[in-house]
Amino acid sequence: MAWLLVLAAVLVAVAAASLAFGSRDVAWSDVWSALGGADHTLGEAAVAKRVPRTLLAVAVGASLGLSGAVMQGVTRNPLADPGILGVNMGASLAVVTAITYFGLASASGYIWVALGGAGLTAGFVYAVGSLGRGGATPLKLALAGAAISAAIASLVSAVVLPRNDIADTFRLWQIGGVGGASYGQLGSVAPFLCAGLVICLASARSLNSLALGDELAAGLGERVALVRATAALGAVVLCGASTAVAGPIGFVGLVVPHACRLLVGVDHRWLLPFSALGGGALLTAADVVGRVVARPSEIDVGIVTALVGAPFFLHIVRRQKVRSL
Repeated sequence: MAWLLVLAAVLVAVAAASLAFGSRDVAWSDVWSALGGADHTLGEAAVAKRVPRTLLAVAVGASLGLSGAVMQGVTRNPLADPGILGVNMGASLAVVTAITYFGLASASGYIWVALGGAGLTAGFVYAVGSLGRGGATPLKLALAGAAISAAIASLVSAVVLPRNDIADTFRLWQIGGVGGASYGQLGSVAPFLCAGLVICLASARSLNSLALGDELAAGLGERVALVRATAALGAVVLCGASTAVAGPIGFVGLVVPHACRLLVGVDHRWLLPFSALGGGALLTAADVVGRVVARPSEIDVGIVTALVGAPFFLHIVRRQKVRSL
């Protein structure tokens, strides 16, 4: 419980920093005034524009952290992550294709299309990773996800590049970012994120049973296939909806659950809420860093998380290889 309070305090602190720091810094007095409804000065107006961006960063980060923890529990794969398994890129390809060839323009349409793309990609990656002897091992799933993600990224570029008139608009679905957030985006995606959150948290006890192995979980009364499908559905809803509004942000779902296990262990009843708080804190902090280090411009948050997550991914792969020797 103490660590939960500490992590919640960290999230509040980075959210406050997100409101105060950016292409121009504002005084803390302006932050409090803007939160109270005032936007008369330049500083208060800047804070008012940063509020939806901060809320979106927290929501997307929490969703990615939670979905990563659930995916790792469902597949019993420490390398599972919406980005590494290609789920985010599948959602991106679906959105880009729908916009380019079918004229999709509504925010709710983006979300439904992204959910479909995420679900199809998740199923395809799992099917490919299950081929051959040994079934869906962690390394095979990671390799299948990386290969399919790279192929989908190429397809996204192939769709976008011929359309110079809308290439800037599609940059979001190639890199990932939370710039340009609005209350309208938050309102459209909130029901999906809440639904995914409820499904994932409700699966916590069953994920603990799955961690013991399918046979033992079935012996404990769990309907293994149903539990795995339900938890996976919650994770796909979270990462699909997040990708629809923020693009394919990677590595949050990989880094955060591993860090949270160091604090609370492997019990999913604690790990899942910790991963949600940690994901929100990490993505919000990454957004602040991206805005501060490249003033007066900014670095997309997807690039910042990749710089943090890629070395961590290599470390985990190396550790898993050593264990298998």
